Amino acid sequence: MTVRPTRARRRVLVAALTASLALLAAACGDDESSSDATDAAVTTVAAPTTAAATTEPASPDTTEAAAPTTAAPETTAAAEPLEGTLNLGFFPNVTHAPALVGVEEGLFAEALGDGVELNTFTFNAGTEAVEALFAEAIDISFIGPNPAINAWAQSEGTAIRIISGSTSGGAYLVVKPEITSVEQLAGRTLATPSLGNTQDVALRAWLKENGLETTPDGGGDVSILPQSNSTTLEAFIGGAIDGAWVPEPWATRLIEEGGGTVLVDERGLWPDTDGEYVTTHIIVRTAFLEERPDIVKAFLAGLLASLDSIAADPEAAQASVIAQIDAITGQQSNPDVIAASFGNLTFTADPIAGSLQGSADDAIEIGLLDPVELAGIHDLTLLNELLAERGENEVSGL
Repeated sequence: MTVRPTRARRRVLVAALTASLALLAAACGDDESSSDATDAAVTTVAAPTTAAATTEPASPDTTEAAAPTTAAPETTAAAEPLEGTLNLGFFPNVTHAPALVGVEEGLFAEALGDGVELNTFTFNAGTEAVEALFAEAIDISFIGPNPAINAWAQSEGTAIRIISGSTSGGAYLVVKPEITSVEQLAGRTLATPSLGNTQDVALRAWLKENGLETTPDGGGDVSILPQSNSTTLEAFIGGAIDGAWVPEPWATRLIEEGGGTVLVDERGLWPDTDGEYVTTHIIVRTAFLEERPDIVKAFLAGLLASLDSIAADPEAAQASVIAQIDAITGQQSNPDVIAASFGNLTFTADPIAGSLQGSADDAIEIGLLDPVELAGIHDLTLLNELLAERGENEVSGL
């Protein structure tokens, strides 16, 4: 039986994290940038939420209770409520919709219970989230594949584990309408969110497969300019760049506001996973997973409730995403852009492990990552316990 909570008011203690986050080396780039990314090494992060929570009772089972018998009734001790703290990181971006919906609709807070203090922190780049996790300022974070790979490699497989998927798809190479083939990209300038990030690796690998070389400093047959997505939109509209490999909602914005066309839909590059590839997944500090598996499992229950909510009512989920993004960034989202972006994304607990290995292989091939063994990077035990309780198929990792 699956209980789908309504949009309960939240009991989320929101903290602001102000940290001096050193940018990692070029090969350790961030994932997708947030709605208003910056290149600053110091980032102040915060998320709104101050209302108290309400907890709805579970729906009654459809099986009627048996009539009383003469046997003495068994007594079952009620589970002890959880106590502790969970520091959660995510981006104010549509590709992190399960996080935004889970916070806005109070689903994480409800799953954790009144005894767990939930503090949320938002980031503009995957490198910042990894640095905060290494500093033990956060416990769990929604993040892209390449920052997770880099965190695993830097810590020699000790610091993090991937505990669930979140989002698949939504990355495109959008170009000027006159560009209709890969050959026409020679001598052109394209943008990506940052050097070594997920989209940057995908673009460089695709160009190499098609005979076009690139270099980290912007040289080669095609010049690649890593920059924030908001800068990319302005540069594309102004004619300073010829295209960009970006995630949603920026791909839709380049099309609608910049008059671009799609040259590559990344789904077509993943035939072995039926077009699915990880855009966002969830990592945890290994030490926190070992110390508080109960809190991690409760968080994952909240994640599944968020995914249920998105699937049951996409329009309401989009409203929750907009509410969170606007409150965090202080900007107004375009509902039509968010709706279009939702149509290009798949929200799933499956981490799509095969594509993670593919991303690592691509980064190694283009020289942005040293060879690394990813076996053991996933720990899906708690997630699969919850899926089994729901009567759903298990998911697999590396």
